[in-house]
Amino acid sequence: MKFYRVLFAIVIIFVAVLVLRPNSLNLQANQATSVQALNSLVGKPAPNFTLTDQNGKIFSLSQQRGHKVVLFFNEGIMCYPACWNQMAALGTDSQLNSLNVVSASIVVDSKADWGQAFHKMPELAKSTILFDSDSSVSTLYNMLSLPSSMHKGMKPGHTYILIDANGIVRYVKDDPSMGIQNKVLTQELTKL
Repeated sequence: MKFYRVLFAIVIIFVAVLVLRPNSLNLQANQATSVQALNSLVGKPAPNFTLTDQNGKIFSLSQQRGHKVVLFFNEGIMCYPACWNQMAALGTDSQLNSLNVVSASIVVDSKADWGQAFHKMPELAKSTILFDSDSSVSTLYNMLSLPSSMHKGMKPGHTYILIDANGIVRYVKDDPSMGIQNKVLTQELTKL
């Protein structure tokens, strides 16, 4: 009887491995495809979009022509403290917010979700936070299945896109380490 229980357990484990392994392989394939899609943006015109920021101001990418643009797609409100720190650092860096450079963080939350966050971390209010509540812009830019996303298909991870003054994507960085990348971004902007 004990032998059959052990044999049964081994069969169950074997079947589970067979069933779950293809899902793991599919996830890896989807991530590879997403990374390829992200990298394919470089050298092409950035897809235009229009979103509203935390102050109710309309932000249209096409209206940023003549400026270098830094976009930071991230998980938003639920990603405390990593995303909050990244957004605050991006928004308060004078090299990334100047007469020639515009920076914006894009989140899939609604504006209503952010009132307490601005109170808890006032530096966030100095950033431009754009609300992509229906995920349309995140989908347009293929942000929802990159390796840095911990919520595949639902939320972006931690991904930066640099756009030159003519509206061409010049640099992309998906950052699973969730670090503050201002130095790297500033260095890349000097190349534009």
